[in-house]
Amino acid sequence: MRYIIALALTATPALAEVPRVVTDIPPVHALVAQVMGELGQPELLLAKGADEHDFQLKPSQAGAVADADLVVWIGPGLTPWLGRALESRPEGAAALGLLDAEGTLLRNYGDAGTAGSAAAATPVDQDHRGDAGHDPHVWLDPDNAVLWLGLIAAELGRLDPDNAAIYAENARVARDGIATLEAEVTAILAPVRDKPLVTFHDAFGYFSAHFGLTVIGSIALGDAASPGAARLAKLRATMQAGDVLCIFPEVQYDPVLVTRMAEGTGARIGGALDPVGSSLEPGPGAYAALLTGLARTMAECAGG
Repeated sequence: MRYIIALALTATPALAEVPRVVTDIPPVHALVAQVMGELGQPELLLAKGADEHDFQLKPSQAGAVADADLVVWIGPGLTPWLGRALESRPEGAAALGLLDAEGTLLRNYGDAGTAGSAAAATPVDQDHRGDAGHDPHVWLDPDNAVLWLGLIAAELGRLDPDNAAIYAENARVARDGIATLEAEVTAILAPVRDKPLVTFHDAFGYFSAHFGLTVIGSIALGDAASPGAARLAKLRATMQAGDVLCIFPEVQYDPVLVTRMAEGTGARIGGALDPVGSSLEPGPGAYAALLTGLARTMAECAGG
């Protein structure tokens, strides 16, 4: 089942209150919070430090999903547990699936090997929606965040016409903020540009392509993929040849394998990367904190 914006066939009457909005992960929550501004606060389902792939809703959270006026989420490729909860909502209930939203730039797993080039990214159109082969870490490309701010504002404005102008203005301000954020992240990453890096799993293709980084490989390919012996042997040979500057563990994953891969290669072990921001304090500033945090962790290893 595809989950995209559920648009009514007729004009939706204004709600008595600001829409109740539920989101799945911290970066999505942050973008929605920026658009809502002082009008209201979206609810974040993913608990701090929890695994976004294998999360169980509390009864109160399931109730919040059922009662929400709008659910904004990445899609079943990242948070399938929310997809199951959405199936119990009334037909036509508003949901905005960002992975499937028209215009979202998508990459396939494995494209990170050619990081530094955005050629592998393709926008979703009405006839070709996202599928299981796409890397779902789409929020790590700021161009997607800029697109989504407008979509979120439009959907909130549809549900709450009285405040549509406020949502639109908040989205405009947030887009300006992302332009400033991109410049900051680019400056932070200056020491690591063109340096060969390895990550624990292939979650950083959007980030590396957008900011021109060289991620030459990962221990695991996808979120649910266990690394095979042949893959590890090939990556280990690359590292032993001295072709890797830094290798990064990742939050929620055991760093032992990263340590073993780095032994005797000269590759530096960087700080743990957090592509979903599960360790961050949620709120409107979490999106900027996520991108700058990734950049600083990478740059610190390269300059160490």
